Amino acid sequence: MRLVVTSDTHLPKRARDLPPQLWAAVDAADVVVHAGDWVSVDALDALQARAARLIGVYGNNDGPALRARLPEVAHAELDGLRMAVVHETGPSAGREGRCAARFPGVDVLVFGHSHIPWDTVAPGGLRLLNPGSPTDRRREPYATFLTATVASGALRDVQLHRIGQ
Repeated sequence: MRLVVTSDTHLPKRARDLPPQLWAAVDAADVVVHAGDWVSVDALDALQARAARLIGVYGNNDGPALRARLPEVAHAELDGLRMAVVHETGPSAGREGRCAARFPGVDVLVFGHSHIPWDTVAPGGLRLLNPGSPTDRRREPYATFLTATVASGALRDVQLHRIGQ
C-alpha cells in the first residue's frame, strides 16, 4: 500500500495549488494522509477528488466549514498498521512521551502544525511523522511531503521529498 503524507497546505493563502510533484504522488498513492491546515474547503474537495482514499483532520487554521467535515483526530488501520492523525502535538520537547501516552495502541502518529519534518520513535515504539509543508517552508530550506509503504502491519520506505528536487 502506497502512502502520501502531507500537512499544512494553507491553500490558497500560501500557494494557489499543490505542487505538481505532490499531485503526481497523490495520483500514484493508495492512501493520502493530510494532517490539517487546509485553510479552504476547495483544497479538501480537490484532494478528495483525486485521492483513492483520504484520511484527514482539521488544523488550527481551518474554519467551521472544514471542521464540520473533518475530525480533530483520525484513526485508521492500514493493512494491520494502526495509525492516528492529529494536527498539533505541542512543543517538541517531550513530544514522544506525551504522544505515546495520548495514543496508546497506535503504531504511527502523523501530525503537522510546525511545518518542520519530523521522524522519531517514542519509547514503546510509537513512530511520529510530520511531513512538513509542501507550500510554506517557513524556516526550513525546502517545502516537503512524505511517502511511505505499508505492508503486513509495518511502515516501510519512509521518504522525505523536497519540492522541486
